[in-house]
Amino acid sequence: MRKALLLFYVVTFYVFAEMAWWGYLLIKAEPDRKLMVLGEGSVFLFLVCIGIIQIHKTLSRQETLSHQQKNFLLSVTHELKSPLASIKLSLQTILKRVLTADQQQSLLGNSLKDIERLDDLVENMLLATKIENSSYSFPKDKFNLSELVEKVVERLQVHACNSQTIKCSVSPNIYLIGDAFAMNSVLINLIENAVKYSPPCAEVQVSLDSTDGQIYLRVADQGKGIPDAEKNRIFDKFYRIGSEDTRQTKGTGLGLYIVKKVLETHQASILVVDNTPTGTIFEIHFTAQHDS
Repeated sequence: MRKALLLFYVVTFYVFAEMAWWGYLLIKAEPDRKLMVLGEGSVFLFLVCIGIIQIHKTLSRQETLSHQQKNFLLSVTHELKSPLASIKLSLQTILKRVLTADQQQSLLGNSLKDIERLDDLVENMLLATKIENSSYSFPKDKFNLSELVEKVVERLQVHACNSQTIKCSVSPNIYLIGDAFAMNSVLINLIENAVKYSPPCAEVQVSLDSTDGQIYLRVADQGKGIPDAEKNRIFDKFYRIGSEDTRQTKGTGLGLYIVKKVLETHQASILVVDNTPTGTIFEIHFTAQHDS
């Protein structure tokens, strides 16, 4: 892609140089037609500039996308390799050592957590691909959103450190008409992000309530927060905050993209605001497609 951009710049310089040269020759050959040459040349130059700008934007976007896809492949490789290595080590330990029943249960439990991480990663990739290809239909069924939130929180609580708490405040029997599977992915991505970007053992808050027929879901963390300039970009596919060279947190850049796309199909809006004193709050507002 860099070679394509370099070639584009060379061709652009050549076009402008040729235009200037031929304009000079025409004016020199026919001085009386100087104004006509300058006028028509200006119009032509204006059209050429518009075309050059559009081509440059397209090439730049393609270069950015190519870079993001390369980082995505590296991230996926790391995301797959880490839990697989952990599962392999646990199973080798069980096979090669004489362990108590409690020790075996602990290793098997850790392996199950890693398998769930792998399953979440695969589901994210499949769902993102189906959304991109418009091949996912998002079935609409009535389901208990309160129970789904509590189930996801209970499961992800296991992944947190020993003293970390995911505080859950959920009003009972809040129902949503939508895709329970896709909403499960939304909840997992939002809550996992909150845990991942918070300091070790910091509190993450998840709340769900209904007021005047409207449903509100809120996930708040105590991390570093998101700069205002990047609040809208975090929902772009493959986009991740910060530099790839210095970033410490793992991820593929698909989570919030999936969140945004799924919520759009549920006529829901999502707002990103600053937490106090530090961190980020994701506020989701569902309208029109629910019963309580």
